[in-house]
Amino acid sequence: MDASTTTADRIRPWVVLIALPVTLAAAALGSGLFGGTEVEASSSGALSDSATPLAPYGPAFSIWSLIYLGLAAYAVWQVLPRQRHDPRQRLLGWLAVASLVLNAAWILCAQAGLLPVTVVVILLLLAVLLAIFEVLRRSRPASLVETVVVDGTFGLYLGWVAVATVANVAAFLADAGLRPAEWELPTILVLLLVAVVAALLAVRGAGRIAPALAMLWGVAWIGVGRAIGEPASATVAIAAAVVCVLIGFVTVAARLRAPAPARVAPAGRRQVAP
Repeated sequence: MDASTTTADRIRPWVVLIALPVTLAAAALGSGLFGGTEVEASSSGALSDSATPLAPYGPAFSIWSLIYLGLAAYAVWQVLPRQRHDPRQRLLGWLAVASLVLNAAWILCAQAGLLPVTVVVILLLLAVLLAIFEVLRRSRPASLVETVVVDGTFGLYLGWVAVATVANVAAFLADAGLRPAEWELPTILVLLLVAVVAALLAVRGAGRIAPALAMLWGVAWIGVGRAIGEPASATVAIAAAVVCVLIGFVTVAARLRAPAPARVAPAGRRQVAP
């Protein structure tokens, strides 16, 4: 046993590994696999892909399969002995557990029809994923595997939850009776806000690709939903397309302008400037 490995280092990876199947079981329950109510059909349909103009079209939610696959790979990878005392994984591990628990909690709350609680839970989940983003952006992954399994997975997770948060809040407001006479302008303003958030993440993360891809995916499917689904709105569909272009442009620009790593961390891990 490495002398630098603490008791917490030995416990943390197993907690992550145990939390994963709990989250996957909740996800299966939310998909109706066990015969329960699907999430989109719960809360009187408030979370369906046609509930509000900010709801992504149905196929958008397939991104969860990729995210869960990445989380499974991460859970197995981080339990390997060589990762236990890695400074990056020490900072990341408990936050990862929190994200898994909150993910499962959101699904259970949605199925129970607790729409106001889902808003609180998804905001907490977004906050945890932003904290993970901060941990990961401060140092470079030590290998290609870590880049894909850790940075890629949690980047997609963050980007998608950022868009899902907007859709969740919109669903709650609509279900609560807030139905403006004209949805188009508020929806366009919110989409522009999503673009601003994507730009901030791009600048902060030196053009990290995974969060941007997930946000592009979510916004694009919002546009598709308004173009071919209900509630239909050509104006919102065009606005979503413009926002996608903005997200892509800002991310590429931020990546091209990203500074070189500022210093070398202990154990050879390269650090980036805060």
